Amino acid sequence: MQQSAVPELAHTHTRPIHWVATATAVAGVVVLSSLLQPRPATAAQPATPGAPPATTAAPATTGVDFPLECGPVDELVMRRASGDLDGDGRPETVAVVHCDAPMGTPPDGVYVLTQSADGTHARVVATLLDPKDRTTVTSLSVTDGAVLATYLGYSSSDVPSCCPDVKDSAKWQWKDNMFVRSTPAGAHSV
Repeated sequence: MQQSAVPELAHTHTRPIHWVATATAVAGVVVLSSLLQPRPATAAQPATPGAPPATTAAPATTGVDFPLECGPVDELVMRRASGDLDGDGRPETVAVVHCDAPMGTPPDGVYVLTQSADGTHARVVATLLDPKDRTTVTSLSVTDGAVLATYLGYSSSDVPSCCPDVKDSAKWQWKDNMFVRSTPAGAHSV
């Protein structure tokens, strides 16, 4: 065995006092960390006065009792769009729904859904287009708090249900606690 050219250093030999000092330091860190705990984490941010309410999901259309008379056939949700329509910070859902008729062109209804007060289910709060109007919605969107729809209809009751002959569009906005409809100029024939 070859001898080291460097003399032995005194601090490289452990003595019992070194072990006692290390154990005391570790115990101190453990005690201190158990006393100084951070506050429990929360999923929600604290409410700030004047801040908008927390964002929630738009109401789903499943399980909603739409005001349709479909007899033995089911209701079909054909289109949907979501957005904050009344400015309360919570989104509403607009749904285009008709009966799942095996033949013909069933008329659409356009309904506004909001979440119930307890947040467990959606409910219909407004009918924008009634199926009795015999319309078929071809496009639907929510833009800047307004509902925009393009639909096909009939110029008279003599026009067969298979063949709508009028194309029109409408815009609804929430004003004075109700949806107000404004229709752009001029329905035109298809």
